[in-house]
Amino acid sequence: MALDLAWLTSAIELQLQAQPFSGVVSVSRKTETLFAQAYGFANRAEAILNRVNTRFGTASGSKTFTGVAVCQLVDQGLIAFDTRLKDCLDIEFPHFAPDITVHHLLTHTSGIPDYFDEEIMPDEAFELLWHTRPMYTIRTPRDLLPMFQDGPMKFAPGTRFAYSNAGFVVLGLIIEQQTGMSFTDYVGQRVFAPAGMTDSGYFALDRLPGRTAYGYLEEDGGVWRTNLYTIPIGGQPDGGAFVTAPDMAKFWDALTGYKLLSPTVTRQMLHRHTVVEAGKDDRYYGYGVWIRMQVDRISHYYALGSDPGVAFVSALFPEDDVIMTILGNVEDPVWSLYGRLIDEMAAQLK
Repeated sequence: MALDLAWLTSAIELQLQAQPFSGVVSVSRKTETLFAQAYGFANRAEAILNRVNTRFGTASGSKTFTGVAVCQLVDQGLIAFDTRLKDCLDIEFPHFAPDITVHHLLTHTSGIPDYFDEEIMPDEAFELLWHTRPMYTIRTPRDLLPMFQDGPMKFAPGTRFAYSNAGFVVLGLIIEQQTGMSFTDYVGQRVFAPAGMTDSGYFALDRLPGRTAYGYLEEDGGVWRTNLYTIPIGGQPDGGAFVTAPDMAKFWDALTGYKLLSPTVTRQMLHRHTVVEAGKDDRYYGYGVWIRMQVDRISHYYALGSDPGVAFVSALFPEDDVIMTILGNVEDPVWSLYGRLIDEMAAQLK
């Protein structure tokens, strides 16, 4: 289907007038770029502009990469989706239900306690976590364990959906035990590399490589500060990878082209396993990926994440192989822009 993107520039301009956006907007068909534009600064102090190939944080959007990595373990026969947690990870969780499975963890239906419970904690509380447990001590998945390991269950496994950061931390620990590799090394070598995502990685905040955007928060009086002290210093299974817009096009192409998983396991990853929100436009969750329905068809699969100074969404419209990615190093304007663009894109591709 031919795609008319004339509306895109004007929609972005309206957003820039209402609330300045800093980041990248990209639309591609498979890996062919149809539209790509950068806005704002990667480094405000040095007045370094964002570019189309600037690296941005993805926050919880990284859960999609963790989902792929766990699905690869299933493809390799190391675990199954119905493998119980206690049978694939030798870490003591004294109050966790014995029947928690990998499937429960992947679909946010495990019921385990969360170190940042988004059902009851406001977004601004995330930064406060690191006042008592300094962010510079959080470099590996094990560093997060004391924040939820001894907590009580929220509900019985499989009874409902409750977004769980801790659940994906546990999945990262499973990856480490089953492969003998660090989580970040595994994803770098087995997900990013075969997908051709040469600019992507888990970079520590105190040693960011070139062409990487700093995340920014605006304070009173229009003063900007970086997000250095607001998020863990090292990327984790529940968030923290850095990617570029071109690399996200490569990722979706590799996933749907069966370069990362077998066709059978790819279909299982992208299956609607649990309902997140029912209504006019139903939302579901697969294995580490969000799914939006329109009437009786899949509108798009998407990865999305938000942290202080970070906002990210990358959507695949499967019927047309169209990918739209929005990367931001200022948080709020991304969601306003996403709201302006996603419905129009869906309408264009009906």
